[in-house]
This record gives sequence, structure tokens and C-alpha cells, in this order.
Amino acid sequence: MRPCDSQMTTKTPSMTILALDTCTEMCSVAVLTNDTLFEKAQLTQRGHSDLVLGMLEEVLAEANSQLAAVDYLAFGRGPGSFTGVRVGVGVAQGIAFARQLPVIPVSTLAAVAQRAINEHQAEQIAVALDARMGEVYAAHFRAENGLAVLCDNEQVCAPEFFKPLDNSGWFAAGTGWSEHQAVLKTNFAGQLSGVDASLLPTAAAMVRLAQYEQQQGRSISPEQAVPVYLRDNVAKKKGEQ
Repeated sequence: MRPCDSQMTTKTPSMTILALDTCTEMCSVAVLTNDTLFEKAQLTQRGHSDLVLGMLEEVLAEANSQLAAVDYLAFGRGPGSFTGVRVGVGVAQGIAFARQLPVIPVSTLAAVAQRAINEHQAEQIAVALDARMGEVYAAHFRAENGLAVLCDNEQVCAPEFFKPLDNSGWFAAGTGWSEHQAVLKTNFAGQLSGVDASLLPTAAAMVRLAQYEQQQGRSISPEQAVPVYLRDNVAKKKGEQ
């Protein structure tokens, strides 16, 4: 059975889930508590480590909660900028180790697809995030019971190689559709149901995906939290730092 054929339920558990993401220029934090979502998000090119900690304090205060009440910590595990991904994983590990919290890694591409579902009611989503160096981070997702489910493998590739998974219609989501508009729209000619090239991953989208992962018992220990870059030798790629 392919992943996108699986059945999902979204019954809300009585859990408090904190999520953070620093993988792209969208720095964000969200907390889901008592089935209410609180979030902070800000576009920035640098200073994610300082910004995310301040956001964390603000969002917990708005939720009338505190770190001691958090049951699970979700984080953006990439792909994204080399520095941003490392910051997010490092902050998540630091908090989780200090509080002995189980963690839930969430794909930035899945978060973009989730936003397309939430904001555009998209059913099939072709996510392409700008990866710089003439490439995109890309994958196909389908909506299953309101949640984004991966249908193939996440990849980093030249936009020429990101093409429709099948002959049906796809909603285009992510910054790659702006940076490489001509090539990608040619690849998906006649198969686009809509486009939102402004979509970036957010912690608010991630917390809903993490909620399902928690229900399925798929949390991990802090030491197992690792970044996903997709690109080899990322530390040597100046364009990603």
C-alpha cells in the first residue's frame, strides 16, 4: 500500500504539543493545547535562533501555558537552508533534553502541503521550495482526511526534473513555483488546479501533522532528532548558508 492510500483519523488527544520551525525564511512557533492553536510567525533572513526563543515565550504566554505543561515537541526537520535546519534541530533538542520530552520531526515540504490543504482546500499538491543553486526541494502530496500524505520521495533536483506524479490535476505550492515558474509550469502544463508560490512551512501547519504522528505512536527521543538536508555536502554549499 502506498503511503497516500492510508486511512487517517484526526481525533484530538488531550495533549499539549509545541512546534517550532526555522528551516526557511519563515521563523515560527505554535502550541496546540486544549484543542486551541496559538502561533507566532515572522519572515526573516537571519537571527532565527534568537527570534525563535522569544516567540516560544510569547506563544506559551498567550496560551496561558508553560514548557512544563508540554507533552510533545515537534520541529521542522528540513529540508531548508543549512543554517536554518541546524538551528531548529538544535533548539528542539536542547528543549527536549532539558524537559525530557519526546520529539516529532516534521517535513517542511509536508508543512507546505498542509497549508495548501488548509488555505486552498487542495486535494493533490505538488510542493516545490526554492533550494537555491538552480534547484528545488520537491515532492507530491495528497490530502487524506484533511492531512498531507507523502506520495513519493522528497528530492532535491533541477526544476526540469520535477514533473507530475500522474495525469491528474495538481495544486502548485511553495517558493520554487516563483523562482522557477516558467520551467515548472511547462512541466505541469494543463494539470495545475491552482498556484500559491508564497507558501512557506509554518509551525502551525506542523503541529497538526505532529498531532497525527503522536496518535500513531511515532515520536522519538531527543538524541534521534536529526536534520534532513536532501542535498549532499551541504556544509560546502555557500548558497545554502
